[in-house]
Amino acid sequence: MYLTPALAETQPGSDTQVDRFDCRQVADWEAPDSALSWFERSLWASHCYIFQARAVRIGVDGVRTLALSHDIQDGVEREVARFLDGPPVFFERRGRIGRLSWSENANDIPASPAGIAQHIDRFYRLSLGGGDRIANRRAVRLDIEPLDGLRFGQRMWLDVQTALPLKRELLDDRGRVVETFQFTELHPPRLHQGSVSLDTQRAPPRQPWSPGWLPEGFIDQPVDTQSGQHGSEVGHRIYSDGLSTLSLFVEPIQEGRERLIPGLHRLGISLAVVRHLTVEGSPYQVVVMGELPPRVLAEVAENLTWTASQGEAPAPAE
Repeated sequence: MYLTPALAETQPGSDTQVDRFDCRQVADWEAPDSALSWFERSLWASHCYIFQARAVRIGVDGVRTLALSHDIQDGVEREVARFLDGPPVFFERRGRIGRLSWSENANDIPASPAGIAQHIDRFYRLSLGGGDRIANRRAVRLDIEPLDGLRFGQRMWLDVQTALPLKRELLDDRGRVVETFQFTELHPPRLHQGSVSLDTQRAPPRQPWSPGWLPEGFIDQPVDTQSGQHGSEVGHRIYSDGLSTLSLFVEPIQEGRERLIPGLHRLGISLAVVRHLTVEGSPYQVVVMGELPPRVLAEVAENLTWTASQGEAPAPAE
């Protein structure tokens, strides 16, 4: 069963139709009756509950503790994560409820929670496990198993009262736990008594290249990937099946600029495949990164399609 929440309302003081999700309706929903409905409810909960928490992340790079918060101001979400040990790292994200994909025209693109739940049901088997206690709260376990060997699985523990994710284990293609993220303390969450805005429908930016192969179900994500960290000459796109995600970077190799060594690299729990190629005499560097099997990342890197002109196809760089 998929939820069909009311989403549209007119922004006060204007004639502009703005899609919003009224979080107050969450309190009136019936309890989830299946693994898939628990998963979708957790996505809505992550957008609608205001909370502060302490958490621990355990991965191949060790153990880190974090302070987390989620708030909503004027319909815009604000998430903050601050590492409490090791090098001081601070992350902040402001945003709206995303869409499942870019929109080329006026077709309705569903909000991510509803769209994702319908989408991942085609590529993962979801089932309910036993109950547990996480961060001193009752939790239900959700097992998410991929239906092929092209993506990783997960185990999630959801708060029985709110459906907020309290713990997540990422499982590689051999079923091994490669990362655990878990709340250790959660201050009582509070349901936002108002609306959260949805992202506007946008056409995708144009790039002279595109992936010639992606695992089935991976969709170009409607997110702004421009960053001052890598400059405008670096093309960056993100693709996801709703649960697993990969990033694709393409940039010209400039004389005197440091380049990455081709091959497989590990970046924390993520893997990256680097490839150098030549297009019409110009060298480029391709990086495909994500929490996916190495062979999947390599396949994406090897099958880049270049559409800038009708010239020669990309060739491996010398």
